[in-house]
This record gives sequence, C-alpha cells and structure tokens, in this order.
Amino acid sequence: MPIITQLRLKILLTLAIAFILLQYTYVNFNEQNWFNSSIVTTVKKCHPSTNPVPLIHLNVSGIEAMIYNKRQTTQTNEKQFITLCPETPTDLNGTMRILVPAQETLEEVAQQLSWLKLLEGGHHEPLDCQARYKIAIIVPYRDRLSNLCTFLLNMHPFLTKQQLDYSIFIVEQFGDGLFNRAMLMNVGFNEALKLRDFDCFFFHDVDLIPENDRNIYSCPDQPRHMSVAIDKFNYSLPFVDLFGGVIGMSRNHFELVNGFSNNYWGWGAEDDDMACRVRAHGLNITRYTPDVARYRMLSHVNQESNPSRFEILRSSRERFNTDGLNSLEYRVKSLLQLPLFTYILTELSGGCN
Repeated sequence: MPIITQLRLKILLTLAIAFILLQYTYVNFNEQNWFNSSIVTTVKKCHPSTNPVPLIHLNVSGIEAMIYNKRQTTQTNEKQFITLCPETPTDLNGTMRILVPAQETLEEVAQQLSWLKLLEGGHHEPLDCQARYKIAIIVPYRDRLSNLCTFLLNMHPFLTKQQLDYSIFIVEQFGDGLFNRAMLMNVGFNEALKLRDFDCFFFHDVDLIPENDRNIYSCPDQPRHMSVAIDKFNYSLPFVDLFGGVIGMSRNHFELVNGFSNNYWGWGAEDDDMACRVRAHGLNITRYTPDVARYRMLSHVNQESNPSRFEILRSSRERFNTDGLNSLEYRVKSLLQLPLFTYILTELSGGCN
C-alpha cells in the first residue's frame, strides 16, 4: 500500500475515534446536566398558593410588651415537692363550657387568663405537687386569629386543671405558599426540644377544643388519637384508622417513626401517612371512649386541598426512613417566649415565600 494511502487511513481513523469520543462526552455531559437539574428542581420545587387573599402573619407585639414588664418584677423561688400529682386529678367535672373571648385579640386573652400566672412561653406547672410528665402542645398555625384566641382561652385552664407541666407552641408558616401542616409539627418538635427535655408531644389543630376535662393529656404508652368524637361528625369516629385532629405521642415513638412526612403541601393525607408509620413500626393507635374524647370544631375557612395527596400516600412506606425528621429543612425567622405561648415563625424549604 502506498505511504500516502496509509497516512490518509491513519488520519481518517484518528478523526473517527476523536468524533466518537467527542459525541460520547457531549451526550454524557448533557445527561449529567439533566440529572443534576432534575435534582435541583425536586429539592427547590415551589408550592405556590392560589389564595387571592394576602396572608397576615400573627402580630404578637402587644403581648410581647406585656411579658417584658412581667420579667422585671417576677421572681421565682425554688420548689421542693414531696408527692407526685395524681394520674387523675380529683376535681375534674367532666363536661366543660367553651369560653369565648370578649375580644378576639391576644392582649384580651392574656388579660382574661392573668389569674393563672402563666410563665414565659405559655408554660405552667402545678404548685402543690410534682407533675408526672413534661408535655409540649404543638399547634400548626396560619391566619386563624379568632380560632387561636378561643383555643388559648380554653386550653390553658383545661391543662392547668389536669395538673400538667406543659408548654404551648404556636408554629406559623412564613410566606403565602401552600400550607404544610405536618412539616410545621416537625419543626415544633425540633424547636421545643431545644428549649426543654419534653417527655411527650400533643400535635393539636387550633380549631379543636376539648369538651370534657377528663380527656387527660398525659403521656401515652402507645400513640393516642385524642379527638375521637367531634361535633362536626356527630360525635362519632368517621373511620377507624383516623389519626388526625389531635394526637399524642411520646418523644421516643415520634422519633422512632421519623416524625411526620414533609411532602404534603396543602390539605390532607398527612395524618393517614402518620397512621401508616405508626402501624409499620409495630405501634398501636389508642383512644379514650367517645363520651370523654369529645371536641368542638371552631368555624374556619378550609385550606386548599392537595390534589396529589393520595398519590403521595401510596408511596408512604417507601419514604418512612428518608422523609421526616431526618430530612427536615427550615429556617426559624422568629422565636419568642410570650405569656400565652412560645411563638415560632418558620420558613419551610420547598415553600414559596
């Protein structure tokens, strides 16, 4: 073969190999970019609200000033207790009258509850015995001042009468993106433990008020569904697997199931997901009898439903170990220990702000 032909063949072969390598590199680069962009889109996906009414965050400046004055004058004395508080206090009467605030303002509620001498952060503990547990009440919140005022006016006397050592946490979602109730409860759990070593947690909708003081918020041995009989549902349980509204769990059990899922933006199915987590970890949902576990639901505007909630729920078992407390991302914008509650304003990862 002539030398010129061999040289030409080598050049053509080299060019062909170079072209193949270049094409492979280009395709691989684009596939990698597509994969990376898909990950970023998934993590940073925004969940905008379609509500045309702008949201107003909770204004706590009035009661914040009240607690400032109280700090200057209040002195605490060390207490020594001889006996534990009874598991069932003796002066419980059963049916309760639901109280309504004279004005739907936090300042008015604080004045009406001044006789309780609440401590900072919506904290109270019995004076004449040692409470058996340290309890955190976690309330996810958005734009329901009327409900919140009624809730606080009723819950503080209810809980103090049960001789509980408790604190109430109001966890508000920053911005106007779709509401993520479950994620807010995870945030409340995390932030509460930074302030105190709580034994158990009650995750509580702000529109549900207990009607019987024998519905005791004590630490449950197994996860407890509290709001069994709600007036809206004719005081009957809508379905046997219901685990929403108000639930109580020990710290150990909540950590065992990895908390709530963070994937439910908009109303619905996060409670069903939690029920699946509870059962999957060998735990049982317990309840008081319907004559005791009675609640009134306060009127409110319904949240936007999550159209994908059932699709997300179908894959819940696949996400128990990766979606929850260990994947929670948020930023606390404000944390204030006020006379009526500890206020947490939080920006959630994945929300539109």
